[in-house]
Amino acid sequence: MFENYIPVLLQIVLAGGFAVVTLIASALLGKSAKRNAIKDSAYECGMLPVGDSQPRFSVKFYIVAMLFVLFDIEVVFLYPWSIVYKDYLAAFGPSILAVASGFVAVLLVAFVYAWKKGVLDWKS
Repeated sequence: MFENYIPVLLQIVLAGGFAVVTLIASALLGKSAKRNAIKDSAYECGMLPVGDSQPRFSVKFYIVAMLFVLFDIEVVFLYPWSIVYKDYLAAFGPSILAVASGFVAVLLVAFVYAWKKGVLDWKS
């Protein structure tokens, strides 16, 4: 049974070894370069960097990003459902459509709620 896990363990050891060797090489070779203020400054298409390097984003940006991830996950769950739809329909009847419709209805209610709250309004 152990021989089935050997490729996985080998992959983990190789990935970990590559990460460690890369970090060590970067630390050793990175210190040997000559450093000065001009080389350490950010390069912005030939323009001098102006302002803070970490601008503040509106909270709405993060909320929209989380909503995108939420509804993107919906597609991840609906894809396998659509693949097995014919087989399940033949075996168990139309209950698969009711279950999927309930899932989509819950997400539709969440979408309408977010819309009514003004989360998707970019003007404010």
